[in-house]
Amino acid sequence: MFIFLFLSTLISSGQSKEKESIKLFLECNCDKNYIRQEIKNIDHVRDQGLANVQVFIYDIANASGGRTYKLEFTGSSSFENITNTLSFDSNANMTPDDIRKRLLWRINKGLLKYILESDIANRVVYRLRGQTEEKEAEFYDPWRNWIFEVYGEAKFDKEASRKKFEYKIGLESDHVTDKWRIRGDFQLSQLNSEFVRNDETFTSERKRYWGTASVVRSISDHWSTGIFTNLKYDTFKNIDLGAGVSPAIEYNIFPYNEVLKREITFAYKIGFFYNNYIETTIFNEDSELIFNHSFNINLRYRQPWGNISTNIRASSFLEDFSKNRLQLNSNLSVRVFKGFSVRFSGNVQFISDQINLPAGDASIEDVLLQQKQIATDFDLGLSVGVNYTFGSAFNNIINTRL
Repeated sequence: MFIFLFLSTLISSGQSKEKESIKLFLECNCDKNYIRQEIKNIDHVRDQGLANVQVFIYDIANASGGRTYKLEFTGSSSFENITNTLSFDSNANMTPDDIRKRLLWRINKGLLKYILESDIANRVVYRLRGQTEEKEAEFYDPWRNWIFEVYGEAKFDKEASRKKFEYKIGLESDHVTDKWRIRGDFQLSQLNSEFVRNDETFTSERKRYWGTASVVRSISDHWSTGIFTNLKYDTFKNIDLGAGVSPAIEYNIFPYNEVLKREITFAYKIGFFYNNYIETTIFNEDSELIFNHSFNINLRYRQPWGNISTNIRASSFLEDFSKNRLQLNSNLSVRVFKGFSVRFSGNVQFISDQINLPAGDASIEDVLLQQKQIATDFDLGLSVGVNYTFGSAFNNIINTRL
């Protein structure tokens, strides 16, 4: 049975003055302007501190090639203790307009509880449509939960002293069930660059062909295990043929069904890789087989106060622990007070495992055109930003004119 809610355009003279109007704050990765335009009978506020109804929409990629959305409604003030949770699964065949319409329908449905307790409750008109009992439609999936994506891209840039052409083509495949996830990614890419300096022309060609495949098995609500393989050819990294295999195990502190809001995972991989090099390396190797392992910690929270995501990865060779790498990537967004938020992001790598570097000094072509990987022992990036919004908090008008 479907319930469709229609709000009368006539304002009733018998409204209860004791009931509060709805002040809605919406936080989502969605078309907020469209939702604000379509839901016209309530006040939309720009800060959650001004709201008495908050809607947070969390989303994550799902097995159908779309995204799973979880809508959480929380009331405060006169709507305190009124909560609601809804969900929606999109797929790869849906357009952005399809998705925003389905999200709008669920937001309207979730707001029904609050509307019945608000100052517009006596303006509500119901219409019931459909049967009292519905049978779930049976369907046959000839693809058996497999999703495939083929893509291609070409870019051309030119200025007075530079010219660049790049293309990429690839294939992605995914098979996802409650217990299994099987993934395969393959890509061919090439970058041709030209740089003119003092009437001298430098050219370079970078090629990269690679493929990865993985099979992951869910053991319980907290544990999973899998195996990962890769194959590559990369002129930038001096690799004529590279291949690797790594079994892995992962533990999530929280149940996997809470991944939309929070997760803290610990993963360990151990395996080997084989490299056959284009040029002899700085360690005088033309090819080598290396056993390695890595430990990965991933933390992600999506909460009303903000978002945080952090990834820490440590890896080393089993035969020589001095060949290692430590990586940290982190993003933090915090709402400090009404209208004011702070954003931090950073990444740092400490690198001691560049065994693939070719012997000899880097040429000026290598430096100017980034034709080959250059030796370094660290990589660092930081950013910080603030956002403060003030002024009218109750403007529901949408105007997209010039």
